[in-house]
Amino acid sequence: MNRTMITAVNTLGQLQQKLDIISHNMSNVDTNGYKRREATFAELINQQSLNMLRQDQEIGRLTPPGIRVGAGAKIAQSQVIGSQGSLQTTGRQLDFAFTKENQFFKVLVQEDGQGQVHYTRDGAFSVTPVNNNEVMLVTNEGHPVLDENDNIITFSSENGPISLREGGVLTIGEAQTVNLGVVQVNRPQFLEQKGANFFTLPANPAVPEDQIMRNLAALERNEIGLQQSTLEKSNVDFAKEMAELTNVQRSYQFQSRAISLSDQMMGLVNGIR
Repeated sequence: MNRTMITAVNTLGQLQQKLDIISHNMSNVDTNGYKRREATFAELINQQSLNMLRQDQEIGRLTPPGIRVGAGAKIAQSQVIGSQGSLQTTGRQLDFAFTKENQFFKVLVQEDGQGQVHYTRDGAFSVTPVNNNEVMLVTNEGHPVLDENDNIITFSSENGPISLREGGVLTIGEAQTVNLGVVQVNRPQFLEQKGANFFTLPANPAVPEDQIMRNLAALERNEIGLQQSTLEKSNVDFAKEMAELTNVQRSYQFQSRAISLSDQMMGLVNGIR
């Protein structure tokens, strides 16, 4: 296999990963609170050959001396784009939408028999019976929604209507108030994307946890931007994703063509007698 083939194969593998990212964005165009991912490319390490005997005679040269041979491209970063999605009025009292970027609800998800805090922008909540007249606030998948102290939110089903006050405070009837658990993510690129539109912190983050996010409690709850009877739609622009998909497919075809031409050239060389 010659160098042209190696370069093309390296790039093809990375282009396939970007195709997967784009297709994942497109499949979630109607998912509430979904945040699209965007992949950026960088050049792989290149090899430089200094083939000039007298570099001092390269007067007026504007390019670096010698010959630089690349090894292809790689995905440098796959970043979550936290831009605000459009808001849709639903009329349900248990639908909530963030009006500020990079704020997430806290949800308890069972993994391998243990509860772990996950984060989501999807505010389509429901209630499920717990015991007697008590109900629990859950997501559409049945995961418990947490308050600011990571406690499961339960209340009596007879308390009356649910309303939202400033600072993410739920008022159930006239007898109970609950502070919804909300975090402000300062560095979303460190979050790990899970299934079902959830994010988590990695097991061993590269930076301290308090630099990645902070729990909005006490006076900081004034920063929370929430709207009731509304859902945030995905921030995926389908037309833009289609255009990006076309560009990646053309790049994929170009690299495949490079492999075919290299194979033909090696066939011609091997056929020389």
